[in-house]
Amino acid sequence: MPHTETPGTEAAPASRLRWWTELPLILLVYACYSAGRLLARGDVGTAVDHGLAILRIEKFLHLNAEHPLNRLFRTEAWIGVPADFWYASLHYLVTPVVLVWLFRSRAVHYRAARTWLMTSTFIGLIGFTLLPTCPPRLLSAEHGFVDTMAQYSSYGWWGGEASAPRGLGGMTNQYAAMPSLHVGWALWCGVMLWRHGGTRLAKAAGVVYPLVTTLVVMGTANHYFLDAAAGAAVMGAGLLLAPLVMRRADRVRPWLAARAPLFATRVPSVPVASAGAETSIVGGGCHTSPGERIPRQRESRFGSGAEPGASPSDAGDGAPAAAR
Repeated sequence: MPHTETPGTEAAPASRLRWWTELPLILLVYACYSAGRLLARGDVGTAVDHGLAILRIEKFLHLNAEHPLNRLFRTEAWIGVPADFWYASLHYLVTPVVLVWLFRSRAVHYRAARTWLMTSTFIGLIGFTLLPTCPPRLLSAEHGFVDTMAQYSSYGWWGGEASAPRGLGGMTNQYAAMPSLHVGWALWCGVMLWRHGGTRLAKAAGVVYPLVTTLVVMGTANHYFLDAAAGAAVMGAGLLLAPLVMRRADRVRPWLAARAPLFATRVPSVPVASAGAETSIVGGGCHTSPGERIPRQRESRFGSGAEPGASPSDAGDGAPAAAR
């Protein structure tokens, strides 16, 4: 009868991924992400025009939720300060933690999840390059937005000009608002927690984390609602393309393994002796010569076959019987 697999279970992968090959790959993708945000600055005037165009589209569609959220965040410090910490920190903490958790505890799902995240990130970099967008916080004051990161900068480790550490604001591209990878990565984390968390708490976190992140990016005036929607769309595109990327990677891996043993993920097989082969267990092929004695071996006080308690038959045919 045909073999059927129980739903929700997968076979173990044929080759096991190693952390010493995964870590450089993750760092390379993150470096590309950071460099892409830094280099794809574009023209400031064009970025402002794109931001204003997004605002007009949202008002036409009655989707403009940024103003009321930003007003709440800037007037209520007990909401605004935690929101700024959320925006400036969790994006760079939760995603790596979920990746490590998948690698260690859900290895069967790790490769597909990692490929999905990386593919979506590269699509986002294309968006930063082709569509530089001014975030709401950098628009002129007449548009009614306040940069809460700057307003509450004395509470955190970030500077007033960006969510980067103080003094490093000039080293980041502040016009990389479309799409919002804050929302995209949070959505990825949410899906992983929901599908593989296994507990109600994990599933609840999988729902709350992307939803709160979406509210935070708008309330802090770092993104428009359409930026958040674009971030979710990018993750959807990455999910569709991930299987293709993995198939291409499977074709390239043998070529890399032949030229760089570091990329080989299979553990070399150990030759097993055939069942009929006779192997020496104790001596391993080493034998003493006739009459040779092991050093420090004490001379036997009894002749061969005359150990204490030996029967006459043990001693040989001509041995005298033991005295009674």
